[in-house]
Amino acid sequence: MIAIGCDHGGFDLKEIVKYHLEQRGIACKDFGCFSYDSVDYPSYGKEVAHAVANGECEKGIVICTTGIGMSITANKIKGIRAALCTDATCARLTRAHNDANILAMGGGIVGGNLAVDIVDTFLDTPFSNEEKHIRRVNTIE
Repeated sequence: MIAIGCDHGGFDLKEIVKYHLEQRGIACKDFGCFSYDSVDYPSYGKEVAHAVANGECEKGIVICTTGIGMSITANKIKGIRAALCTDATCARLTRAHNDANILAMGGGIVGGNLAVDIVDTFLDTPFSNEEKHIRRVNTIE
């Protein structure tokens, strides 16, 4: 299961991503927000990060206007490696090299078609398990 959350600036993109995940047969748990009403993104970023950190969800996706605030918030939670990605190459490399477990995107930066490509790449790329990358991820923790 994929945890997903956004603020009002990421609402449209979250809905696109949720629909895409459903089309792929991937279950997701939506932590909100659920409208365009202004909200504080840290509340939603923390909920997604806790769901991933405690094992309730395998991975997470957080979206705000730029993705920056959500990635900062998620990375405050122990065990989370959230990566802000603006293209599929970043998504592939952060999974393969950093074993990132949360994808952050900017709803005001990334369009729907690109976001779907980023999400697919993030979810479909395994961690490399190379010794150097294992060592580096362990150093982060």
